Amino acid sequence: MNNQELLELKKTACKVRIQTIEGVFNAKSGHPGGSLSAADIMTYLYFKEMKVDPENPKDPNRDRFVLSKGHCAPALYGALAIKGYFSTEEIKSLRHIGAMLQGHPDMKNTPGIDMSSGSLGQGISAACGMALAAKYDGSDYRVYAMLGDGECEEGQVWEAAMFASHYKLDNLCAIVDFNGLQIDGHVNEVAGLEPLDKKFEGFGFEVIKIDGNNFEEIEAAFEKAKTVKGKPTVIIASTVKGKGVSYMENQVGWHGKAPNADEYKIAIDELNAQLKALEA
Repeated sequence: MNNQELLELKKTACKVRIQTIEGVFNAKSGHPGGSLSAADIMTYLYFKEMKVDPENPKDPNRDRFVLSKGHCAPALYGALAIKGYFSTEEIKSLRHIGAMLQGHPDMKNTPGIDMSSGSLGQGISAACGMALAAKYDGSDYRVYAMLGDGECEEGQVWEAAMFASHYKLDNLCAIVDFNGLQIDGHVNEVAGLEPLDKKFEGFGFEVIKIDGNNFEEIEAAFEKAKTVKGKPTVIIASTVKGKGVSYMENQVGWHGKAPNADEYKIAIDELNAQLKALEA
């Protein structure tokens, strides 16, 4: 990517983070930490990588995205809104009764959502089914699925991994948002995953390890993934939980808690300052 494209991606990611904070603050609940850590990859997927069109969200030839760690929907909603699937004003009704945007993605009521998710492990399994369907149909769309690192403690993730390898789903790209923290604490203390790369390699995946908050590394990873043939790919992306909001960064307490009014103002002021600096 050129410098202008990189700058635009950084600005968009900042806007996705702003939408994330707006959503969880107005909901008075939600999951800001993992949404903020994933914002850069979400941004790259929707604004550079995937073939999608908000004017035709059900295009059968579109690329698919499944947020397997469905509790981090605020970042996905932010990306979809900025992309043009619905108004950014919808974010302020996040998790409200009767609102379009609920705490977890809902494919029946939200434009741009390819799969309802939330129960950990099920999203990656659904993504495998989509990728196999593309093979059977002779379609060339790709399927992307984002997992949390804590989610990889679920047995269903590894059942899906076996399935993906067995059926040689080279049109599937999984992304692990490895921010090192889950609801109960540090991942390596709750149920250590390492060596996660060797585990995925043992299940037949091409493994790419990157800094998931660095757009140059994100781009290189997705470009490499498209060249892999005969097996699925997983991108293990090291990220910072709460990225972009100083007091949330690397703090496990912000896994599933909304900011109060004072904390909201600090977060929004910080993110707006970052955006202003990028736009200068």
